[in-house]
Amino acid sequence: MPDDRGRTGLDAVGRGLDRNPDVVVRDVEVVSNGWHVLRRTTLDVRRRDGRWDRQQRETYDRGNGAAVLPYDAERGTVLLTRQFRWPAYVNGHPDGMLVEAAAGLLEEDDPETAVRREAAEELGIRLGDVRLVHDAFMSPGSVTERVHCYVGAYRPADRVDAGGGIEDEGEDIEVLELPLVEALAMVDDGRIADGKTIMLLQWVALHPESGPQR
Repeated sequence: MPDDRGRTGLDAVGRGLDRNPDVVVRDVEVVSNGWHVLRRTTLDVRRRDGRWDRQQRETYDRGNGAAVLPYDAERGTVLLTRQFRWPAYVNGHPDGMLVEAAAGLLEEDDPETAVRREAAEELGIRLGDVRLVHDAFMSPGSVTERVHCYVGAYRPADRVDAGGGIEDEGEDIEVLELPLVEALAMVDDGRIADGKTIMLLQWVALHPESGPQR
């Protein structure tokens, strides 16, 4: 039966997987199907010594995402966001206000289209060239999401509006333009604690001349 968003087949995801002969899926249950989907899967896994081990794993499926770090190589600056994140706040972050690369779910878009969309909505910029630098599972023990991480070129003239996100979706995003060296210092002292953002900043630091050009 369809859920309240009209989705069907939520308990079928993963049942037919056979790419790994050492993993056999036995059952898939939908535990929660709110905005995203929580599943409990029963599977048999063959250990390295040949014994089969029955396991149950819960996975949170929120779709795949994409993130982008706009970088002005000429001025040595990056554009980042600052917004409240309840999961970080409830897990010990001082105020829940995280500094991050612009990001969002793919929805129906391909990754490059998604990062251009998010850059426009959150940062108010029109990106130039973009380069895919990471394609990473951020929390593979429980979350299925794969994040496509890009570095994008921008200049001051590419600011087309104030950004800030979509108010109807509860977004209230501050746009930060920082020197790359300052952003890296914020990683070192913990003011930037978001995984995808740390990865992207460190990639630019390692490849300062290899990023996209405007």
